[in-house]
Amino acid sequence: MSNTTVLRKLALLMATGLALGAGSAAAGDGGKHEGKARFCSTTAELLFQACRASSTDDLLVANAKCTNVSLKRERDDCFAAADETQQEDAKTCREQRNWRLDACALVGEGRYDPKFDAAGFDDPMSPAKPNPYFPLTVGNQWLFRSGEQETTVTVLNETKLIDDVHCITVHDRVVTSGDLREDTNDWYAQAKDGNTWYCGEETAVFESFDGDQPRRAELVTIDGSFKAGRAGDKPGIIFQASPKKGQTYLEEFSLANAEDITVILSTSYAFGRNPELDRFVPQALAERFCSAGDCVVTNNFSLLEPHVFGHKYYARGIGVFLELDPDTGEVEQLVSCNFDARCAGLPTP
Repeated sequence: MSNTTVLRKLALLMATGLALGAGSAAAGDGGKHEGKARFCSTTAELLFQACRASSTDDLLVANAKCTNVSLKRERDDCFAAADETQQEDAKTCREQRNWRLDACALVGEGRYDPKFDAAGFDDPMSPAKPNPYFPLTVGNQWLFRSGEQETTVTVLNETKLIDDVHCITVHDRVVTSGDLREDTNDWYAQAKDGNTWYCGEETAVFESFDGDQPRRAELVTIDGSFKAGRAGDKPGIIFQASPKKGQTYLEEFSLANAEDITVILSTSYAFGRNPELDRFVPQALAERFCSAGDCVVTNNFSLLEPHVFGHKYYARGIGVFLELDPDTGEVEQLVSCNFDARCAGLPTP
């Protein structure tokens, strides 16, 4: 992505008018600073040092493996590949640091330490103020499709106690060309004020290999898993009770593991009103869910993936019905749900 494109996107976020201080207030931090301390920037620099140390560790391990390669040509190739990987990792570390510092300019320098008190939360099975844009009724199921990939999301009749707060479990299963790719349990908490909190996820990424008999998905990583209250991880907000354009907030806070930020771009989206937000959006799908002009559009990005953005489109009573990459046009769209008549006969990608 060009620097011009990145700056344009950051300018768009800045133009929304609110930095994370406002989002943090909703999460309990209040956006308060202690004097002129630069907690966000300090965090970015410490994580940069950690990233460099990890890169060095990986290089040493790789070199140890190369040392045990018998053939000189293969051994030399191994050392060269290890050096190249280390250079790429060092570049990634620098890009992440710069990206984090850019984000600090948006979100402010305050600590992220949200108030997460059990007294502020409802029974997730019967919340007093269920969030209409993030419906979590047991049994609700969504099916999304993108090319050969299908994602099934189901609200389970299961809860998990996280840091004294009862969370509901949502199961997310991704299948590509018939092979299991991801299997995740997400944990959400319903606050009495209507905010929906993201308290953690248990991820599992799989890969299938030609020639295996039987062909069975193999677990390859659980990276991205986190749980509020464990190893310094903290909860974030997955959706605001009363979203407003410009609100910015953390969805996840598991440093160097899962760090997603959300910016609300619109709370009154309807197809035809905003050419920028209409790009790559299937018109028939948007008109099905957004005819009242009350859909919410968010811009989502990770501090671990510099310059990568994604847009999510939410409909009242439905939740997410579309995710897209605003640069490539790649979309993942809702093709069915089991709890709302508007899901009947949805257009397919």
